[in-house]
Amino acid sequence: MEIINKTGKKDKNYLIIKKYKQYLLLEKSFSPNTLAAYLTDLDKLMAYLTLEGIDVIDVTLDNLQEFTAGLHDIGIHPRSQARIISGIKSFFRFLLLEDYIESDPTELLETPKKGFKLPEVLTVEEIDTIISSIDLSKKEGQRNRAILETLYSCGLRVSELINLKLSELYFKEGFIKVEGKGSKQRLVPISPRAIKEITHYFIDRNQIEIKKDYEDFVFLSRRGTNLSRIMIFHIIKEQAEAAGITKNISPHTFRHSFATHLLEGGANLRAIQCMLGHESITTTEIYTHIDRNMLKSEIIEHHPRNIKYRKENNIS
Repeated sequence: MEIINKTGKKDKNYLIIKKYKQYLLLEKSFSPNTLAAYLTDLDKLMAYLTLEGIDVIDVTLDNLQEFTAGLHDIGIHPRSQARIISGIKSFFRFLLLEDYIESDPTELLETPKKGFKLPEVLTVEEIDTIISSIDLSKKEGQRNRAILETLYSCGLRVSELINLKLSELYFKEGFIKVEGKGSKQRLVPISPRAIKEITHYFIDRNQIEIKKDYEDFVFLSRRGTNLSRIMIFHIIKEQAEAAGITKNISPHTFRHSFATHLLEGGANLRAIQCMLGHESITTTEIYTHIDRNMLKSEIIEHHPRNIKYRKENNIS
């Protein structure tokens, strides 16, 4: 991202943004994709400031509100607006931290309501049907079965699954170690069934000619390299079709179903948060889905006034 002034020289903002990029890489440990997204969104703000002749260190709340209003006017979706604003807030917190500015103009900047849409949830029976539909006579059959069991057993992101290492499996202890967003590692419990399926897959894995530098990856392609995200999507779509499941599902559906079933089974929300690797409990509250009928029955069953009413009226 280079900002050129009318004289053809690099603007001083270029140096600030360069330092910000280093901050995101070194202090925040952002992945290349996340870093690119942050800088692309910041580009939009810098283009606006350049057009308006406003120096980044002189930005006011009014300037930012005008900028965000412009995002709405050109039809950018509220969720995308929220992401852009989040990135801008991060940038101005950096400017404050580095003493470029004395106060943060984004403190009172409001984020648009996103209208969050919950993803599809599979029932336990649907997941069993999908996994059971895998043809184990095929070379990749046992591998695919182990993949789906691991996704559902551990609630992994697809990136965590494809990067899972042999050296991160602690089957005796019943855990695996995964690396999530921001290179943060966590231990996740793994079910005996998933351990069994992975162990069976190792028989087939030992027959693969593994390419150099891929020896430690758990799940491999027939070419001896690790699997791509697209390949996992393809496997799931293919098996859902084979099982007659018409819901629009993806690897994320297994992660979401994992969290949903734990919550419906009575698991503590904080425990689910730890297993999913969410920094904020708010993310988990949005991410997990409580069936409305279940919630209604729970309230009717356990609310003290309802219990009292049943006792008074001899209702079991």
